[in-house]
Amino acid sequence: MPSERQQYYYEILSILEDKAEPVGSGLLRQLLTARGVEISEATVGRVLSEMDNKDLTQRLGFQGRVITSSGKQKLEEMRSFQHRQTYGNRFLKTLDSKKKEDLIDILVARRAIERELARLAAEHATEGEIRLMESVCQEQEKYIAIKRITAEQDVRFHELVALSARNKVLTAALDLIRHDGQLSPTLEYIRTTVGGKLAIGHSKILEAIKQRDPEKAEQAMVQHIESLIEDVQKFWTMDNDNNQ
Repeated sequence: MPSERQQYYYEILSILEDKAEPVGSGLLRQLLTARGVEISEATVGRVLSEMDNKDLTQRLGFQGRVITSSGKQKLEEMRSFQHRQTYGNRFLKTLDSKKKEDLIDILVARRAIERELARLAAEHATEGEIRLMESVCQEQEKYIAIKRITAEQDVRFHELVALSARNKVLTAALDLIRHDGQLSPTLEYIRTTVGGKLAIGHSKILEAIKQRDPEKAEQAMVQHIESLIEDVQKFWTMDNDNNQ
């Protein structure tokens, strides 16, 4: 589930998007309450100040707030991620023994492609791309610490590795297999259930890329994908035990 703050951001931005005129904090609180979001007017004011500072909203004197172009972009990103998460949850509910095999097949295909992407990334990644990978890993670790969904960071990390590999064919193949990241929420749910950790695998891959060690990067990626396969298998074993 998203954090309480992120939920406030999402609801406020979606309300402002629908309004042609500026909206004051008092009216915003009423509209949020109508949506089932319990929040005080003082908290609304603090959240709006944060959003102003992030250029998501703009204050027009005493008239109230309007959504900015950055706010519209942020709202679209949040909706996109929410859609992927909903898709993943729906997928999880329909999984059966056959679906388990399908998911493992996807991971096996990813292992074949991403091991080469990791090797190429160690050879071709720019310093800027490595810094972006570091930023994603740090953000993921921070979200894990507060028990927030990190599927978005998982998708972004693997996208950055693929981008830095400089091989369009392999990158396109990976995009097709990953289904635009829609399975990431499902995989994260499975890993969380069995106690696996995505961030550890990512950090090892990143370290090998930083060291410009293709062999080590390939090995780290293979270990990462194989640990995902093991977690999927553990998940079904646990599920079968619980249903007996």
